Amino acid sequence: MANVFCEDKDEFKMPSESSDSLDSKKKETKKITYQCQICNKIFSKKYRLSLHTRTHTGEKPYSCDICGKSFSVKGNLTIHKRFHTGEKPHGCVICGKSFSHVSHLSRHKRIHTGEKPYHCDICGDSFSQKYQLDVHMHNHTGEKPYHCDICGKSFSQKQTLTAHKRIHTGEKPYQCDICGKSFSVKFNLTVHRRFHTGEKPYDCEICGKTFSHISHLSKHKGVHTGERQYHCEICGNSFSRRQRLIEHRHTHTGEKPYHCDVCGKSFSQNGNLATHKRIHTGVNPYHCDICGKSLSTRTYVTVHKRIHTGEKPFQCDTCGKSFTQNGELVSHKRIHTGERPYHCEICNKSFSQRHHLTKHKRIHTGEKPYHCDICGKSFSGASNLTKHKLTHAGEKPYHCDICGKSFSERYVLTKHQCRIETISL
Repeated sequence: MANVFCEDKDEFKMPSESSDSLDSKKKETKKITYQCQICNKIFSKKYRLSLHTRTHTGEKPYSCDICGKSFSVKGNLTIHKRFHTGEKPHGCVICGKSFSHVSHLSRHKRIHTGEKPYHCDICGDSFSQKYQLDVHMHNHTGEKPYHCDICGKSFSQKQTLTAHKRIHTGEKPYQCDICGKSFSVKFNLTVHRRFHTGEKPYDCEICGKTFSHISHLSKHKGVHTGERQYHCEICGNSFSRRQRLIEHRHTHTGEKPYHCDVCGKSFSQNGNLATHKRIHTGVNPYHCDICGKSLSTRTYVTVHKRIHTGEKPFQCDTCGKSFTQNGELVSHKRIHTGERPYHCEICNKSFSQRHHLTKHKRIHTGEKPYHCDICGKSFSGASNLTKHKLTHAGEKPYHCDICGKSFSERYVLTKHQCRIETISL
């Protein structure tokens, strides 16, 4: 039951007015209000109180007959059903884009008008949507009112919490109708679709280059401005993007928060995890326009093309040798400096290359992850497996230039040549 109040605003009678006239005015000035018995909030309409009460009771009497999702307000169910039907009855008269909800259209129109009616009274920033201002205010207050009941992590935005929870549940409700790939966040699907359509709606006003994602444009602008506003307080490195700084810090802490749900391998950067997963899925979405070869990342395509062009843009300033990749140059420079930054924690032996340390550790662990699919023999290194397979193929690529004899492995050729030299002595 709700408390019903009648407010009588006629506090005194004018002597010159008749009793009937005063009664009539009294009826007009009486205002009936409805008060929530739980939180005492007052409403002018009874039905508004009924809707409000459902926020306390959790009642959701309107259910979608397609997916079963329930709503406390019938209008929300109507709008939700458009997600299934694809209906978008509200069209923009400027660009023709359609929307399922009139509020989405109103929000969209501000893209054309540039209107930003919501202002932060602390720093002066303006926003086109009120929720953007509300979220922005959390930057000043540090408030994170939305908490994950599984891991306890807190967020400044409700939708960020909703998306975060899908990490725990594994839910990916947004599916690409072209390739079938699923996403936990709708925005990620929108960005992904541009990969198929080639759409690049974000333009650099300096050089005209276009991008599929606004963050890529923001990152690109740093090329022109040279601005790197995010600084690592440990090593002093600077970054143009906050996310890059966060992931960079993992190199200091050793933290690897991104885990592959297929093999369990962990990564310090989310992008590295996404690339790694393509090993399991076999997806190679980037293609060389010269030879047609498919690769798992755009960077790999850029590096691969240098095979065709012969380009080696990374040059050693000590000996002048050039390389196709910066990583190769960094590794090469250790020949000159003698630096061996990778240490075995078991025997303290040091190495100039990380992969040399990885291979060395297998001496201690006995791990042999490379298996011959013909005879089942295992090896600690990929090169050892490659050499071994030559014994099955009968291939002998190593030839003695003294007697012409051929061998399947280089070290056998070396031993053979040593014996010839000893005999000739």
